[in-house]
Amino acid sequence: MSTQAAAEETAVVIGLEVHVQLETDTKVFCGCSTEPAEDEEPNTRTCPTCLGLPGALPVLNEAAVEAAVKIGKAIDADIPETTTFHRKNYYYPDLPKNFQLTQYDAPICAGGELDVSVEGERRTIRITRAHLEEDPGSLQHAGGSIESATHTLVNYNRAGTPLMEIVTEPDFRSPKETRAFLAKLEEVLTYLGVFDASRDGSLRVDANVSLVPAEEMAEDGSVPDSVLAEANRAEVKNISSHKGAERALAYEVTRQRNLLRRGREIPQETRHWDEGRGVTVSMRSKEEEKDYRYFREADLPALEVADWKESIPIPELPDARRKRFREEYGLDREAASKLTSRKAVADFFEDVATAFDPELAATWVADNLLGELNYREMDITDVEGRLDEFTRLIELVDAEEVTVKNAEEIVLRGMLDDGDDPETIIEREGLGKADSGEVEAAVDAAIDENPEAVADYHDGDDGAINFLVGQVMAATGGSADPGQVNGLLRERLDG
Repeated sequence: MSTQAAAEETAVVIGLEVHVQLETDTKVFCGCSTEPAEDEEPNTRTCPTCLGLPGALPVLNEAAVEAAVKIGKAIDADIPETTTFHRKNYYYPDLPKNFQLTQYDAPICAGGELDVSVEGERRTIRITRAHLEEDPGSLQHAGGSIESATHTLVNYNRAGTPLMEIVTEPDFRSPKETRAFLAKLEEVLTYLGVFDASRDGSLRVDANVSLVPAEEMAEDGSVPDSVLAEANRAEVKNISSHKGAERALAYEVTRQRNLLRRGREIPQETRHWDEGRGVTVSMRSKEEEKDYRYFREADLPALEVADWKESIPIPELPDARRKRFREEYGLDREAASKLTSRKAVADFFEDVATAFDPELAATWVADNLLGELNYREMDITDVEGRLDEFTRLIELVDAEEVTVKNAEEIVLRGMLDDGDDPETIIEREGLGKADSGEVEAAVDAAIDENPEAVADYHDGDDGAINFLVGQVMAATGGSADPGQVNGLLRERLDG
């Protein structure tokens, strides 16, 4: 077989290690704040414990443990009665202790799974483990990328922030699947209230990529462990977004296939994803587990959660909420998916749906509000404190005090662009709904002033009615209801 054929007859195998920054007030083993200030100076949010100074002892953050338990429940993991912490030993400038406090052979979450949908196909991604650990500091490469920087600065303010590392089985068969998984995982984490996607670096991904002979893959997509053990893999680090994961892995798959086409072996190594250049670059040979010299952390006792893990509740998760929205509110699949993509959106929709018809609520929240927010690259969280104003706008439309057209095209957009409330915009723009006498007078005037359109209508050109409706809307400054105008015109013309 030619090297070209060998490269093309390979299957992609990807496994992920997802590092999730947990939302807690303080770091995982000390009392330093996790909330950075806008003008924060480097290396000021630190203490002897997170800097690893002699004599400083760690104290485990209870809120981080609760967050880990919630994640375990959400992914249907086994949460053992006892879990322990270890030291993972390696030297790197952003690791002030020269070891990382993490979990090794007794993680707080073992096993689990997460269902994702890729191009309409449902896939179950198995999760090997999820464990608590501390974040290292951050490196800032000055004057360029990791390859071309003139020097590198270290900031330990992030060191000690609680992380949950979620390790998957090698169940992904394309970069697109990894992007779908990360989006679904982020959705679940946000619903749990343990994660803030808006924080810089809150979700970081390491991905292991291998190419295996296509004939070794079973019909269900599984690959024997013996085949995986023989395949050299590259670990790609420094991925910080869903889109970035798909781009990085697509590049890496192409790079590895190109090596095979040239008859070269794929070295087992760790590679850095350079987001700016869109390439992966070699960092070092791939470490093995033995290189980290794990040993038990003597300063932290075994963690026992058996007595209180059942008392830690989790909210209704996205898939369950989508199903309920379809059943309870009669929404179609697309609307239910839009409305449950973010917990804040789903909560707002349910608030609106208690006061108005669910179909009306879905149209205003899923189509109008989200559509305008997306156009402006805004998020529901950007207007969270003003949701009562949007509810008031729907009330005004429902009470026929402003037309749907004006509410959608003028009032809603003005609320987002100018920050004004709906009543202010309606008064300023003169958008109050015209009374029936004004509308009827405008209808009569449109008929009298446009005899050619009237004749076209009587000759069977139903489109002429749209012209007449436009004349009435212009005369009333858009404050008439188009449906009412259409009905009045037909009544006059057919009478």
